[in-house]
Amino acid sequence: MTDIINFGKPVRLFLRSYTESQKAMNSNQFHIVGINYKKTDAAIRGQFAVGNEQYAVLLEKAKDLGIKELFVLSTCNRTEIYGLAPATVLINLLCEQTAGEKDLFQQLCYIKQGDEAIQHIFSVGAGLDSQILGDYEIVGQMKLAVKFAKEKGCIGAFMERLFNTVLQSSKSIKNQTALSGGTVSVAFAAIQYLRENVQALNTKKTVVIGIGKIGRNTCKNLVDYIGADFTVMNRTDEKAEELAQELNVAFAPYDNLNEQVEKADIVIVATNSETPIIYKQQLLNSNAKVLIDLSIPNNIDPRTSELAHIDLVNVDDLSKINDATLQKRMAEVPKAKTIINEHIGDFNEWLQTRKHAPVLKAIKQKLNDMQHCELFLSSFSGTAYVVNKDAIQKTVTTTAVKMRSSNQPGCNFIEAINDFINVSIN
Repeated sequence: MTDIINFGKPVRLFLRSYTESQKAMNSNQFHIVGINYKKTDAAIRGQFAVGNEQYAVLLEKAKDLGIKELFVLSTCNRTEIYGLAPATVLINLLCEQTAGEKDLFQQLCYIKQGDEAIQHIFSVGAGLDSQILGDYEIVGQMKLAVKFAKEKGCIGAFMERLFNTVLQSSKSIKNQTALSGGTVSVAFAAIQYLRENVQALNTKKTVVIGIGKIGRNTCKNLVDYIGADFTVMNRTDEKAEELAQELNVAFAPYDNLNEQVEKADIVIVATNSETPIIYKQQLLNSNAKVLIDLSIPNNIDPRTSELAHIDLVNVDDLSKINDATLQKRMAEVPKAKTIINEHIGDFNEWLQTRKHAPVLKAIKQKLNDMQHCELFLSSFSGTAYVVNKDAIQKTVTTTAVKMRSSNQPGCNFIEAINDFINVSIN
C-alpha cells in the first residue's frame, strides 16, 4: 500500500495542522492582570475603575490590535482584565482608559498566566477571592462584564467555555456548600454598621442615593433588618420612584440632592459617578451625620472625614466587620476548592479535545478524498472494498481517543489510515 500512496505530503500537512491547532488553544496565552483590595485602598482602586464608556473604547482598541478574546471586571474591590494576549498589552489597554498612572499600576498589580490564571478566575467566581468571603454578588458582576464584551465581539470559544464552566462551578458551590450562607455582603455590612454604631436608628432620617444592584440590596436590607423609613434617590428619577413604591418608602427627585443630604442624619451613596457627589464644603455647618460610601471610585469626598461631626465609612471599612457567619464560611473553603478543581478538570479536558478538532477535521477530509481516489481504489483489486461513511466516522473517533492519550501526531495519522483500511475491507 505504501508503494501506491505517498504519505509524505499528507503527514506534513497533518503535522502543520496539529501544531497550529495546539498553538491556537494553548491556555498559556491566557493572562489576567489586575489590582484588588489586598494591596490597594479604595482611593487607588478608583483611579483604575472602568466605566461602560471606557470599557467600550478598550474593547474596540483590543480588536484593532488583533485580540479576539478579552473582558474587564471592574467592581468596588477589583479591576481585572482577562484576555488571550500578553500581559504588557493588557496593562497598556487598561491604563490608557483609566485615570491612574501606568507606573503605579505596574507596581501594585498581579499578573497570572495559564493554569494560575484559570485557577484565579474560578476563585473569583466562587467568592473565594472576595473582600467578604463568599460574596455571591461577584457572579452577577462577572456575567454583565462578559455579556458586554460578547456584544462587542470580544468573547470567543475559549473564553465562553471557560466562563460557562466558572458559572457551573460557582452554582455548584452555592448549592453544595455554605460558603455563601448567611447574610454577609457589602450591602448587609452597611446595615450591620448602622445597627452597631447608631442609637435610636429608627428615628434617624436616612437617604439612599443610587439604586444599582448594591444600592437596591441596601434598600431591601434597610426594610428587612431595620424596618426604618428612608428616602430613595437616583439619577433616573423614574427608577427611584418605582423602587420606592415597591418598598413603600419615600422618594425624592435627584435635583433635590443637596437639600436631602442637608436634612439627613444618615446618607448611603451607591452611585457609579466618576467624581464625588458629596463634598466636604457642603457639610461644614451641617448636623452630625453618618456617611456610608459604597461606591468605587469614591462618590463621597474622603476629606469629609476630617470634620468632627461626620462619620465616614467606605467599602474597605465595612469589609473589616467581624461576623460569626464569616467563620462558618471559612470552614466551607476546602469543599469549594474541591468543586473548583473538578470543574477545572472538565475545562482542561474540553481544551485538550478542542486542540485536536482541526486535526480530526483534516483526517476526516483526507479519508473522504481517499475513498474517491482512483489510485487508492485500484489497490483493492480483488478485495471487497465498500465506500462507507460509517468507517470514516469510526476511524476519526478511534483517532480522537488515541490523540488524547498520546502525543504522536505523525503516527496517529498513519494509524488512522491503517484503521480506515481495516474497517473498510472487513
